[in-house]
Amino acid sequence: MIQDESIFTNRLIQDFNQCFGHTPEFMVSAPGRVNLIGEHTDYNDGFVFPVAIDKYLHIAASQRSDREVHLYALDVEEECVFNLDSIRESNTPPWSNYLKGVAHFLQEQVLQGSEHTLNGITAVITGNVPIGAGLSSSAALEVASTLAFLGGCGLEIPHSSVNTNNGIQVLECSPLEVASICQRAENEFAGVNCGIMDPTISLLGKADHALFLDCRSLDYEHIPLNLTDILIVICNTNVKRELAASEYNKRRSECENGVKIIQQWLPSITSLRDISVEDFKKYEDKLPEITQKRCSYVVEENTRVLKAVSALKTNDVETFGTLMNASHEGLRDDYEVSCDELDLLTEIAKNTEGVFGARMTGAGFGGCTVNLVYQDRVDEFQNKVNNEYPKHTGIEPQIYICNAGDGARIKWISDN
Repeated sequence: MIQDESIFTNRLIQDFNQCFGHTPEFMVSAPGRVNLIGEHTDYNDGFVFPVAIDKYLHIAASQRSDREVHLYALDVEEECVFNLDSIRESNTPPWSNYLKGVAHFLQEQVLQGSEHTLNGITAVITGNVPIGAGLSSSAALEVASTLAFLGGCGLEIPHSSVNTNNGIQVLECSPLEVASICQRAENEFAGVNCGIMDPTISLLGKADHALFLDCRSLDYEHIPLNLTDILIVICNTNVKRELAASEYNKRRSECENGVKIIQQWLPSITSLRDISVEDFKKYEDKLPEITQKRCSYVVEENTRVLKAVSALKTNDVETFGTLMNASHEGLRDDYEVSCDELDLLTEIAKNTEGVFGARMTGAGFGGCTVNLVYQDRVDEFQNKVNNEYPKHTGIEPQIYICNAGDGARIKWISDN
């Protein structure tokens, strides 16, 4: 699951023991993600195509005999204690709201009326998913927390365990129901209006595969990436995404407004997902200019995702890369959620031999680009980014070389 897993596991066990004076009963790991193509389509009932990256949020935990939750976040050296009988939102510390929300909705949505009750847990949290980079560290925390709370009452969800433990009961709860809990926690406790994609890929990630997800039906398919000599290289602008939240809400409203207008001619549609490129061309001049640009991007992006999936199924990575490049152009010119720094990184990528696809990923106005790079050209690409990006921006970038990793797992620790 992670490089030198046994070394990492032993270190985290030691950290837990140092904090709480005993050995944890289990460890949970949940990955971050990057979306290869299909941006801002999720809230338009469209298609997305993310991968789980091999960077993980980890929780080592043990069951308590009471209903208290004792947490310690190693990377920020902060602790939090709350009671499962009186869960309240709090900004002290802010990250605790993700766990509180998960615990609240687990009790309300999954366990209510069942024979199971949440126990308190004692837990240590750490990880290497970059925070604030748009790689879904929050979803990784929510997913890991869900499995940790379930583990605290001796439960797993199907396919979540990396080892067999006969004393553990499998809770018949689908990954999509778990993803829904995580989404609600982020929406209603952390105050972030995220979609279903991030927790879904963190749960359902599969090594060397991307997840083709229909955000309306929630049907999904694991698609082999076949990237034998190609790496996923993520470049972080290190620009804070200060406009992302407010502009996200504006884009969402503009898309909804476009649907209302076009419904005069296509009354059966309920979202931009329902409009083909051909039909949109017939009615685009009925829309205000800004609305037209926003809707045009989404309609075309949904088509690009479908073409991208088809390309990978036939091992046509060159076409896939061309579609990634077109996706960025649409995000920059029509959806207008890019920024100078993101555009610079994609321009550097476009002018580097061996990079066949590059685009911004995430909400925009900062964050990261995702690039598909031939393995023997990765060093050259890194050097160009590290030299040219600071020269034009005065900002040092961060570069993460990733593979498509597995989804969230729980590992039970033997006392032997």
